[in-house]
Formats: sequence, C-alpha cells, structure tokens
Amino acid sequence: MLNEVYSYAQGDVVAAVKKKMPDEEILYDVTELFKAFGDSTRIRILYVLFESDMCVGDIALLLGMTQSAISHQLKALKNARLIKSRKDGKTVFYSLSDSHVRTMIDQGIEHVTE
Repeated sequence: MLNEVYSYAQGDVVAAVKKKMPDEEILYDVTELFKAFGDSTRIRILYVLFESDMCVGDIALLLGMTQSAISHQLKALKNARLIKSRKDGKTVFYSLSDSHVRTMIDQGIEHVTE
C-alpha cells in the first residue's frame, strides 16, 4: 500500500515536470547556444564587444590573433545569434546582439567565482 501511494505521488510529480519541459526544438537551440560559449576565444571576443563595436582587424590586433582565426569565431558567434554586424563603407563592425549576452557572461563569471 505504501509503495502504491509513493508511486502515485511520484507519478504526479513526473507528470507535472513533464508538462513544464520545453519542446525538444527549444532544448536543442539552448544546447547550441551554450556550445557557442564553449570556446575561450569566443568569450574573449564577447568581452571585447562589451566595450565597443569593432571590426575583425581591431579584434585580431587586440587579442593577438590572425584575422582569419577571429573571422572563424565571429561566424560561430553570429550563427548563435550572440553578435550582429553592420557595414560602414567597406568595413564590417561587430557588436553584441542584445543585453542578454552580457547578462549570460556576467552570470557565468559570478557562478564560477563564488
């Protein structure tokens, strides 16, 4: 009898949690977003863009990397919708997509430094 009560209560919990779970597509998108944070160079680029919009050449100079390496990482960040770009003449400037990006990084740093 006790096992039946426990099983029923657990079934209620499982049903309640299942009801709140996001769709698989949303969970996949969140996974892809967090993958973008899985590279220290990309995190460094995001930090640079916290301070100012910048072009590839300036980011490469600041981080001591090649423009090709920076371009590769910018593409990954753009695909994850963490940054956006705008053209000014022949130069492309990159910036954070929105304030959520900084919030996520700040919370990550807070979490690891507690």
